[in-house]
Order: sequence, then structure tokens, then C-alpha cells
Amino acid sequence: MLSRAELSSGQESSTGNPSVNINCKLLLLVLLAEPASGFGRQQPASTFESLVAAAQQAQAASDFSAAVSDYKQAVKVRADMPELWANLGLVQHQAGDVAGATVSFRTANRLNPSLYVPNLFLGLETVRAGKPQEAIPFLFNAEKINKTDPQTPLALGRAYFATGQFSAAARELERATTLDPKLGAAWFALGIARLNQVEVDARTMSIIAKDSAFAGALYAESLEKQSRFSEAASLYSSLFDSQPQPPCIHSEFGFALLRHRDAAGAAAEFAGEEAAHPECGLALLGQTRLAIDSGDNEQAVRLLGELWDRDHGFVVSNTEVLLDGLSSDAAANIGGYFARPDVVMAEDLRTALLASIHGSGPAFAERFDGREPGGSGEAGSHSGAEFYAAGKYERCAQKLDPALAHGSEGELRLLVECSYFAGDNERVVAAAAALKKIQLHSPEALYWSIQADERLALQALARFQQLESDSARSHVLLGDIYDQLERFDDAQAEYSKALQIAPGDLAASLGLASTYLSNNNSEKAMEIARMALERNPQDPELNLMMAETKVAENQFAAAEPYLMKSLNVKPQMIGHVHGLLGKVYAETGRTREAIDQLKMGVTSDENGSIDYLLARLYRQIGDPKDASIALERVKSIKEQSHSRGVKLIEDPELSALEYSPGQASTP
Repeated sequence: MLSRAELSSGQESSTGNPSVNINCKLLLLVLLAEPASGFGRQQPASTFESLVAAAQQAQAASDFSAAVSDYKQAVKVRADMPELWANLGLVQHQAGDVAGATVSFRTANRLNPSLYVPNLFLGLETVRAGKPQEAIPFLFNAEKINKTDPQTPLALGRAYFATGQFSAAARELERATTLDPKLGAAWFALGIARLNQVEVDARTMSIIAKDSAFAGALYAESLEKQSRFSEAASLYSSLFDSQPQPPCIHSEFGFALLRHRDAAGAAAEFAGEEAAHPECGLALLGQTRLAIDSGDNEQAVRLLGELWDRDHGFVVSNTEVLLDGLSSDAAANIGGYFARPDVVMAEDLRTALLASIHGSGPAFAERFDGREPGGSGEAGSHSGAEFYAAGKYERCAQKLDPALAHGSEGELRLLVECSYFAGDNERVVAAAAALKKIQLHSPEALYWSIQADERLALQALARFQQLESDSARSHVLLGDIYDQLERFDDAQAEYSKALQIAPGDLAASLGLASTYLSNNNSEKAMEIARMALERNPQDPELNLMMAETKVAENQFAAAEPYLMKSLNVKPQMIGHVHGLLGKVYAETGRTREAIDQLKMGVTSDENGSIDYLLARLYRQIGDPKDASIALERVKSIKEQSHSRGVKLIEDPELSALEYSPGQASTP
């Protein structure tokens, strides 16, 4: 399935055959001054040297056909020289003869497995041939040989990704971004790898700990993002007496209440949390937001100063939480207040807050590295638990850092919490992994891994966005990711930016309409779809989108013509079309036709609505047996939906990660 970004870019999908760009220097050949024994009388050294010199001159002049011919003559003379075979493979590749290049590189690798280019090329080509597991040894060797080329860990990361080894992929892709911080493809791949690790952990959670408070908290957050607030509130309330449970769960609920304009309820949750758990910085952060909303800027500054004195990293890593949903006028007001020279606050704190308010902060930046309050004497005189109780999370994490190697379960649990609240997500991942080794099915370890990997993924994607900020395609890619994460406002912003750069872009239009619909704004979704259809009246996906908006508005008869035009959508979407047609027929009195369509649409039934409608229609025609079967399927779908209700991320398309002609190491 092509992603929306592929529609925007017009590039080949991952099923295509893009050429592999190896941007490297020519291998150095040792030219013999004297003929080698055994062939000197028939082929003097001067002849061999002249063939190699001619090949190199042709290659320098981009006359690859001539270079191939000369190197082929040279390897007949010195078939035992791996460097010569490697150079032949390189010019064959440059001439477009991938099959010939592969043979030459395999010969070079057999003669000398320690040459860089043959290992790299064979790894890349083996991945492209759909055999990533076989490619990994070649790429691993290439990385050992050349530790400075970022393309090698990028390729190895992709190979690990293709085999489902997402943590290993992230490790290699992190290395690629370290070697070349401007390598946009690596940042994007890193973000996707971490999101897929989130999905792996979420699926594991749904199997081994679906009834835990940790799984419940993730599910409640997901429900709230889907605007299913009453369900989320009910679930949050059911978790308060569960043990063990995620820290600061009352404050998490408080922020959910704030997003749904229940300031009084939020205030009660924050106050209760602070009284019961004074170490919970989120409670103070929530009270800070209440002060901002009420216009009590002095109180907001006082509370922020208190949090800053406790832990710098906590404040910096949570500025987005603090400001989420703030209107532009309110943001301008508080930003103006923070900027006033007569307002006393730490300058680093002022800088961080203003950068976040104005959207100019480096969202991709590493954890705040300013010095924390307190000195080495304080670190030596307090335990990690005492630092945690005081809300000094970074001090706690520093104290417990040795536990990564040989800590107890209790030490690792505390380390992972302190690291998360300090904003040190890399250490969270490491501590959670260590905790899993001690407690194999730890829901806490899975919970923190999911939270930290999602943070790291969004940081990587933000860096990718900054590197390719003028690309409509990059905005569509990010919009797709935010859409999958149910961050619909962020997705809308990205799709809108893409349309500003490329007005009428089909992928961006589809994405924007889809997120408006997901965010319960069917009128705006209809407006976007209508404008896009003026440019592409026969596009099946646009017609399907328009039909969905009509159905959402209960305009069933008006939806039917659009559904008929969408019957030639991609195969994986046709079930959804039939499901919608079934609903339209049911609402317009065509019961038998509705049943036929719904039966074809059950494969797309993600929430049980199609089977529920089928059950109702079966009863109407006097078929209780099939109605009962359909209702059983509804129950099964609901149970499965709840069990996997943690943050499941759909695998994004990775065609954007393919090597393409002319790709350089920096975008």
C-alpha cells in the first residue's frame, strides 16, 4: 500500500527497483612494478598497468562502459586481486549492470572479506532483494571496517528494521545520526523504528498484562485522544485503587480534565496528588497551568521556579504538556509576561519557556544538560529514594545509574521513573531493558519503554522535519505518523503545511480531511474533500472520504454516488467501502442489499459496528441464528480492542528510506 507521502512525492515505492548509490572513493590498487611469477612472459606488467591506468582514466571521465571493458581485461591478467574485482564491480554498478557488479563484488569478498565496498554493496543489494537477514553479516562487516561512513549504520539499521529487530535498528540509526547529524533519512528511519518498538511492547503488554494498571493507563490515554472522554474518565477512575500503578496517575487524569475544560475537577486531582505524593512534579505543573489559565502569572512563575529548583530536566521535557491546548492569545499573554525583564526567573528557564511558546525550541534536542541544583556533597549524602521524594529526578538517576549493570529490581524501578521524569529517555530505555532481564514480564518495564520510545521517536521525527522543512513530502510523512498516534491537531498542522507548499497536493488533502473526520469535525473534512475533488473528481480515495463525511452527517442518500465511484480503491480498502454501502442501504430501506454489502465488509470491522448492524438486520428479516453469530463476533472484537488498546502504531511505509539515485550523505 502506498503511503500518502508516496502519493505526494511521486517516487518509487519499496517494491520498485531504485539503484543503490554507493558514494565512496575508488579502491587503491597496488600496481606491480615487476611481472608476477607464472604469467610474466605472456602478460608483461606494463600491459597490466596500462589496462588499469586506462580503466581509471575512463572511470574518472565517467566513461563507465570503457572502464568495465578495461577492468575485465585486467582481471584476466590478475584474477587473484580482490581490489581489482572490487573496482570492476564498482564501475559495473555505475554503468547500471547490477547483476554483473554483484558477481564481481562476491568474487572480491571471497578473495578478501575485509574490503569495505564489496561488503557494503552486497549488503545493500541483498536487502533490496528481500533478504535482509542475509544482508546483516555483510553490513556488520562493512561497519567494522569503516566506522566513519554514516551510510553503513543507516543501511544496517534498515536491515534490522526489515527483520523486526527494532531496538537493534534504533541503535544503528542513532549511530548514523551521530556520524552525520544532517542525515535526514536516518532521523526519519530512527523515528519509525522507535514507533515500531512501541508497537511491539504494546502488543506484548496486551498479551501478558492487559488487566494491569499500566496497560489501563495507556488505554485511557488512547481513549482520551480519540475524544472518547467519558470512557477514558471511567477507566482512569477504575485505576486509582489498583496496585502497582504508574506514578502521578491522578495528575495525568487532571491534565485530561483540563483538556476537556473541567478546571475544577482538574484542580481537585492536582491538589489531591500533591497532598498524597509531594514528589510528583506533574501535580505542581498542573497547578501552574491552572494559574496560567486564570491569569495568575505571578503564581505560575512561583510554581515554575519551585519546579526548576527541583529538577531542570523535568521542566524542559514537560513544557509541551504545560502549554498543550493553550490558545494563541493566552500563549502570547504568558509569553509576554515571561519575557518581561522585571519578572524574576532563572534565565535558562526563561529561555526554555519562551522557545517552547514561540515554537522555536529545538524539539529534537538532547535532554537538558544544564547543571542541576546541588553539588557533589549533596549527591553523596542522599540516597536515590530521598532525591526522588524531593522531586530531584536527575540527582536520583545519577545516584542509581550503577544499577544499570548490577542493580536490584527495586533500584531499577526507581531508576526508570527518575530517568523518565528527568527527561533522560535513553536511560529510561536502558533501565527498562535491565528490569525486563530480572522480571521478564514486567508491565512496568513495558510501560516505561513505550513512553520513552514514543518520546524519542517524536524527537527524531522533529529533527527530520527541521532538516527537510521545505518539503511537502516531509510534512505529509509526519502528518501520517501523528495521525497514527492519534495526535490529530499535530497531524492537521503538518498536512496544512504541506498544502501551503504544494497547493492541491492529493496526499496532503486526503490526510487533512481524514484527520478532521477523526477529530469529529465532519464539516471541515467535507470542505477539504470537496476542494480536492474539484481537481481530482474520479479519485476513488477522495470519493470515499467525501462519502465518509456524508455518512457522518447522516446524509446517506448523498453518500451513495461517491461510494459507487470509490469501488475501485486499493484492495485493502474495499471492505470499508462495502461496509459503508451496507450502512447506506440499511438507512435507505434496502435491507437485503445492505446485508449483502455488510457481509463483504466484515473484514474491515475494527470496532464491531458492521457486525452489530448485521445482527440488527438479520433480526429484521427473522434470522435469529445469523443475528446471534454476528453478535458473538461483536463481543469478540470488543474484547480484542480492549486488550490491544495501548498505543499500537501501524507500520508506516518505508519507501522513503530506500536509496535513490544521487542520494548524498546529507540532504
